[in-house]
Amino acid sequence: MTTTHHAHHASTRPRNGRPARQRHARASAEKGAASPARRGSGQKWSQHVAETSDAMDLDSGVFKLDDPEAIARSLKVSSEHSRRRKGTPFQSAMSMLNFYINRAGRNLPKSQRETLERAKGKLREAFGRKP
Repeated sequence: MTTTHHAHHASTRPRNGRPARQRHARASAEKGAASPARRGSGQKWSQHVAETSDAMDLDSGVFKLDDPEAIARSLKVSSEHSRRRKGTPFQSAMSMLNFYINRAGRNLPKSQRETLERAKGKLREAFGRKP
């Protein structure tokens, strides 16, 4: 006798008709846990990641600069001197630039987003990569 059985991974198996991520979020809220975006000290998740991960150490205010070339130059120097990176200097620099752009989201003014997007091209040039 054969039966049709749908195998589900434990984390994706429907329970009470809710996807796993909704079940977990609801369980955390019921336990009185802080939202995932905040840590105990009111610290933002992205700030926590930037300060504690193997991400490289950056110059203060580098992403606020108006010159894409200056941003790329600063990221290049930081990535080459950092002991807190996992990949190549180019990968680390580009990763931090993308991380900042993505985390800023809609809060990033259009002019600053354009500057940072141009900085990506300058960063590729600085590392001798093709555009």
